[in-house]
Amino acid sequence: MSPPAARGVDSRALPLYAAGAVPVSYVIDGMDELVARETVWEPHAHPTHELLWNLRGASSVTVGDRTWAITPTTGLWLPAGTVHTARAPAGTWYRAAQFGVHAVRPLADAPVGVEVTPLLALLLERLRDAALAEDSRALTERMVLDVLEPAPREVRVTTPGSALLRPVVAAVEADPGDPRALADWAAELGVSARTLTRAFRAETGQSLGGWQAAVRVQRAVLLLAAGERVEDVADAVGYRSASAFGAAFRRQTGRSPSRFQPAAAPVRVPIATGDVPIA
Repeated sequence: MSPPAARGVDSRALPLYAAGAVPVSYVIDGMDELVARETVWEPHAHPTHELLWNLRGASSVTVGDRTWAITPTTGLWLPAGTVHTARAPAGTWYRAAQFGVHAVRPLADAPVGVEVTPLLALLLERLRDAALAEDSRALTERMVLDVLEPAPREVRVTTPGSALLRPVVAAVEADPGDPRALADWAAELGVSARTLTRAFRAETGQSLGGWQAAVRVQRAVLLLAAGERVEDVADAVGYRSASAFGAAFRRQTGRSPSRFQPAAAPVRVPIATGDVPIA
């Protein structure tokens, strides 16, 4: 496979920092960027805690064998020092908020999904005001930390790595609507259905069917956030009707597909501050 640069992808390298390795004076700081072309961030880690979400479009973050979808309504909390990679299609407008480890206790000991509510987004936006009085900034930061909490559900997929499951992973990642079920895959791989189920549960904590559903939902979320129609997304991830897709989607996420579709685009111009680590 050719390297990202050869495929017209912007590949970015950032340092691998341990938690707190670079002292910062702020409690919460951040930046945003509208990426002009598909962008990949190579493995890196920040000295600060990080909250990622998007103002527009969908992207993904991978930590080990786990991948989260990032949208305007679903963010990801990364504890300081967490090694991760990220990918954003062209046109994605992402936000990154950094939290100083000296002032902020981690939301969780491991990466965790965060629902970016309108209130949380408004508070974080207020902190962008350079003219905000010191006491107002401190109050806003306390409010951010008060409302910031793990989401009840995550749009996350754990990818198996064993040789046995590799053909299944490759097929479903290439086509989430692949109709083959447990018996089909067991016959194709020459193993029993029980063996295949045990392998999936050992590596992902899910059955094959549960894992397939998670892959379909994550792909659907990325397509919906990119502006695709619900009917087209349903077809792309293997559902015969939008209503069947909607029911399955709500079982997995607790929300309707429309919750992940783009709202009106923000009117302000994106800016990026080079002194704040990103992605």
